[in-house]
Amino acid sequence: MAINRFTTMAYSEADEMVFGHAKKPVKAGLDLEIGAGYTTAEVNYAPRPEAGESMEKLVNEYQRITKDIMARMVQVGFPSVVLETEHVQQMTNNPSWGAAVAHAQKTIMEEYHEEYGIKCALRHTPGDIREHKEFMDLRGDKMGVVMESFEQIAESGADLLSIESMGGKEIFDYAVLRNDVPGMLYAIGCLGTMDMDYLWQEISSVAQKKGVVSAGDTDCAQANTAMFIAGGLLDKNLAHTLAILARAISAPRSLAAYEAGAVGPGKDCGYENIIVKAISGMPMSFEGKTSTCAHSDVMGNLIMQCCDLWSNESVEYHGEFGGTTVQCWSESLNYDCALMNTALKSGNEKILRDLLMASDRFRDPQSYVLAYDNAYAVGEAIVKDGEDIFLRAKNAAIACCDTLNNSEGLEMTKFELGALAKATAELDAITSESETFMSECMERFKAEVPVFKPENYAL
Repeated sequence: MAINRFTTMAYSEADEMVFGHAKKPVKAGLDLEIGAGYTTAEVNYAPRPEAGESMEKLVNEYQRITKDIMARMVQVGFPSVVLETEHVQQMTNNPSWGAAVAHAQKTIMEEYHEEYGIKCALRHTPGDIREHKEFMDLRGDKMGVVMESFEQIAESGADLLSIESMGGKEIFDYAVLRNDVPGMLYAIGCLGTMDMDYLWQEISSVAQKKGVVSAGDTDCAQANTAMFIAGGLLDKNLAHTLAILARAISAPRSLAAYEAGAVGPGKDCGYENIIVKAISGMPMSFEGKTSTCAHSDVMGNLIMQCCDLWSNESVEYHGEFGGTTVQCWSESLNYDCALMNTALKSGNEKILRDLLMASDRFRDPQSYVLAYDNAYAVGEAIVKDGEDIFLRAKNAAIACCDTLNNSEGLEMTKFELGALAKATAELDAITSESETFMSECMERFKAEVPVFKPENYAL
C-alpha cells in the first residue's frame, strides 16, 4: 500500500463536524454503516483472568459475552451495535485462539441479525506483542505473529481490524518522566509515525485481501499514558498542559494509519480522534462519560461531540445488579446514542453537540484544546506541512500551546502555567530542519536510552 499524506482538511470549517456524520462513511459487518447519519454503541469488554487458561475456556467466555450483549440490545430495542474484542495476549500469541473467538462471536451475531434485523459489526484488536523482555522488536519475529493474527481473525469473522501500536514508546517513557518536550515530539511524532507507516501498510494489505475493513489505531501507549499520569485536578505528577501537548502530537501519528490505507472507524481510546476526523473526514470511535468503568477523564461529555461510535473503553465480564457488566454498559451506551440519533433526526444535532462541548470546555487544558473548534485549528496546523512528519508534529505542538496561551475563560494554576511557558520556550528553540532534528535526537537517545534500537524504525 502507498502512503498518501493529508495536506488539506476534510471539512471547510469546524462547525461542519457533528456526531453520526463523517465525510467518508464506512460500511462494515451486517448491514452497518458508520458515520452515515446515525451513531452506534461500541461495546468493549475483557474476559475474567481464569478464562485465559485454555482456548476452550476463552471461547466459552466470549460466547457468553456476545450473547449477553446481543440479547440486551434486542430486549431494549436498539437498532445497531459494534462489539470490540481487544485480545488478551494469548489470543494474539496463538493466532488460532483469536480466530476461534472471532468465529464464535460472529456466528452468534449473525443469528441475531438474521432473526431480529439488528445491524452489527465485530472489531478485533490484536495486542502489539512486538517486544522482548528487555526491548521492543518492532520488525522482528513477533511482527510475523501479529500479521498472522490479523490474517486469521479476518478470515474468521472480524469486520474491523485495529491495534494499539507501541512505536516510539521506549523514548516516550524516558522523555515524559523528564518533562522533555523535544523527546516527546521525537517519540510520538517521528518514531511513532515511522512505525505506523510500516505497520498499517501491512494491516491494510491484509484487510484488502480478506475483504474486511482496515479501521485504525490509537496512541494509547503514549498520549493516554500522559493523560493517566496527569490524572485529575489535584494531581501534580505531570502538568495537564504537557498531557494535552502529547495528545496534540499524537494526532499526526494516529493520522498515519489513514495515510497507509485505513478508512476508520478510528479506535475508541484515541482522544486525538477529533483532530484526525477534522483532517481525514473518516468516522471515529470515542469514549468518555460512559467509560468510567475503565478510567476517569476530564472531558466525558465533550469528547462525545463528534463521535460516530460511542464506547465504554473496557469492562471485565462479571455480574452486576442490572445484569452482567456488558449488558449494563451496552445499555447505557445505547441510550446515549438514542439521544444523539434523535437530535440528528430532529435537526438539533449542533445544539446537542455544543452543549456536550460547553459542559467540559473550561474544566481542564485537555478538554479546552480538544473542543472541536480548537481541535480543528490544530488539524489546520498539521496539514500545513502534511508531507513532513517532523514539521507537522511540531506544528501540532505549537498550535496546542498557542491555543492555551491565548485561551479565553480557561483558568490554569501556576503549576500549569509554568509548564506551559517552559514547553512553549522549548518548542520555539527547536530547529525547523527535519533532518537536523532527527539525527540529533537519534544520537542523543542512542546514548541516553539503552533499550532504544534505531533498527526498529529502519534508521
